Amino acid sequence: MFVILVYDFNEKRVTKALKTCRKYLHWVQNSVFEGEISDANYVKLKEELKRIMDPEEDSVVLYTFRMRLYSSREEIGLKKGGEEFIV
Repeated sequence: MFVILVYDFNEKRVTKALKTCRKYLHWVQNSVFEGEISDANYVKLKEELKRIMDPEEDSVVLYTFRMRLYSSREEIGLKKGGEEFIV
């Protein structure tokens, strides 16, 4: 499946969240990741983030797409993420 992940973590935990997300997805820009991920790794990613986060202060939003065929991506302005991954 294709996933877009957006997070907002407290400064104390943001580095751990960043490292966790980079294990599974491609960095797009500040606190935004995207990429193909297996169902098993999707579950692992969510569990790892749940262990890091404080649900009273932090949040994660995950958008999942079963088919990328009907999606598109447009960038305007400064490109912050890696150029190696383009939808």
